[in-house]
Amino acid sequence: QVQLQESGGGLVQPGGSLTLPCAASGRPFSINAMHWYRQAPGKQREWVATITGGGSTNYAASAKGRFTIFKDNAKNTVYLQMNSLTPEDTAVYYCHTVRDGIPYWGKGTQVTVSS
Repeated sequence: QVQLQESGGGLVQPGGSLTLPCAASGRPFSINAMHWYRQAPGKQREWVATITGGGSTNYAASAKGRFTIFKDNAKNTVYLQMNSLTPEDTAVYYCHTVRDGIPYWGKGTQVTVSS
């Protein structure tokens, strides 16, 4: 059983930064890929970034160069650092993993970019 808990969302001005932690409970996730997704109002959920068990990272085009995914295995936590935020980044952000073929999602954290 895995539980994912996102936090760190909030209201930020355009050009600002936020870092979103996702804490995982249960067995250590160090060998699993972890992902961040987001869902904007009226839009489908979209993939944002992935970090593999080995630490390799991959980003959606919209996130590349602005967002950084990293993890702390000792804390069983994955992070999404977001810089140069724009109103188009406004969404609920979710972390996600698959373990033993079972998908797990957190409940999400709201990020609103507005002046």
